[in-house]
Amino acid sequence: MAKGLPTREEDYSQWYNEIVGRADLAEHSAVRGCMVIKPYGYAIWEKMQAQLDKMFKETGHENAYFPLFVPKSLFEAEEKNAEGFAKECAVVTHYRLKTDPDNPGKLIVDENAKLEEELVVRPTSEAIIWNTYKGWIQSYRDLPILVNQWANVVRWEMRTRLFLRTAEFLWQEGHTAHATKEEALTETKLMVEVYAKFAQEWMAMPVIQGVKSESERFAGAEDTYCIEAMMQDGKALQAGTSHFLGQNFAEAFDVKFATKEGTQEYVWATSWGVSTRLMGALIMTHSDDNGLVLPPKLAPYQVVMIPIYKGEEQKEAVVARMKEIKLELEAAGISVKLDDRDSHKPGWKFAEYEVKGVPIRIAMGMRDLEAGNLELARRDTLEKKIYEQNDIANKVNHLLENIQTNLYQRAIDFREEKTHKADSYEEFKTILEKKGGFIYAHWDGTAETEELIKKETKATIRCLPFTAKKEEGKCMVTGKPSSQRVIFAKAY
Repeated sequence: MAKGLPTREEDYSQWYNEIVGRADLAEHSAVRGCMVIKPYGYAIWEKMQAQLDKMFKETGHENAYFPLFVPKSLFEAEEKNAEGFAKECAVVTHYRLKTDPDNPGKLIVDENAKLEEELVVRPTSEAIIWNTYKGWIQSYRDLPILVNQWANVVRWEMRTRLFLRTAEFLWQEGHTAHATKEEALTETKLMVEVYAKFAQEWMAMPVIQGVKSESERFAGAEDTYCIEAMMQDGKALQAGTSHFLGQNFAEAFDVKFATKEGTQEYVWATSWGVSTRLMGALIMTHSDDNGLVLPPKLAPYQVVMIPIYKGEEQKEAVVARMKEIKLELEAAGISVKLDDRDSHKPGWKFAEYEVKGVPIRIAMGMRDLEAGNLELARRDTLEKKIYEQNDIANKVNHLLENIQTNLYQRAIDFREEKTHKADSYEEFKTILEKKGGFIYAHWDGTAETEELIKKETKATIRCLPFTAKKEEGKCMVTGKPSSQRVIFAKAY
């Protein structure tokens, strides 16, 4: 990146903001706490969306769309959910503006246009969806319902950061209905596994799957499963959640079905979601002090081609050959951008695409053309190497696979380096202060101890990992018995 900008070590927060801006991903909007996702940033989100959508459909889910507005009475129906989101709700009270009689250039709320019932702008859609499901479900033959929605939601955050926490954000939310508890639990676990696979195989971001503590679970859920990732500053980021809702929403909205035996039972439910927060995770997992670093599977274009020439004659010859190579690469399924603009010099373009994190840069000048060579630079390691032009598609594909694997392994190595065990509260606080990262420690299972740790250290229980072995021990704070270690970390 340009001289004078902060490194990760100097100011991680400012470094992140600079990456988002300079890589042309997003910017603040005129609406406080909301963002404009710019075309390059949105192209990455579209890649994420397309792959996730494919994975959802492969597991039997269909897309639908439900209203942005939720009548307040419906929102209140499931008390825990309503209480959990109440402080973040934006509420519509009127449906019309009018000209101010004292100031014709201004508009004011028309008090005669007050809504009969206030509308909550959805912070999540369980209420409106389960009210709808009541009309869809009568019999066991109507189950399961496996629906996903791609949408925007509003949570009126006071402190916002682009992608990580904004008042409005994009996401998908799955809402499924089942005849049995076992089916719903299977669905909940399946979707957290789908998220983990996407994070690891497409984002090249290692994650830990686990279950949330009662204090950290979704409002209205009986259990919340999650994937937790570690960012380069050692903080955790919750990258996706899948909730077992039990029969809470079915009871709140009186959604029953006739069983095969002819009895009436409440439906079992799940919900699950990931959001544009994944963009923040992607940035903070791989990027460096030169800018964004993208895994090839999610890069808007995997290769950028930059011709080097003097004069129109050289340009014509070099660009003509590059266009041939571009077609060869595209035929092999590689996404390519050829930047032959005259408005910027090659060095400027090199810097631009480095900041934008394009996985591979191909440069070619007249000498390369005559020798049948190309220069390939990989973004992850910044290494440059001369390749012969023959069989270039296979060489580039191999390199892209190598970059994807390298980014994942690099993130795994970093996480291992920043993962610790603590057996005493003093040791825990020392590690948290001096090293950061994930800390495996014993906890007595009470909300009181969890809250005390959070208040004193700002660290939270990220999850009780699925893979954790049973290990008898004592809570680091109270000394009470504990059967396994849980993961603590400071988090976004």
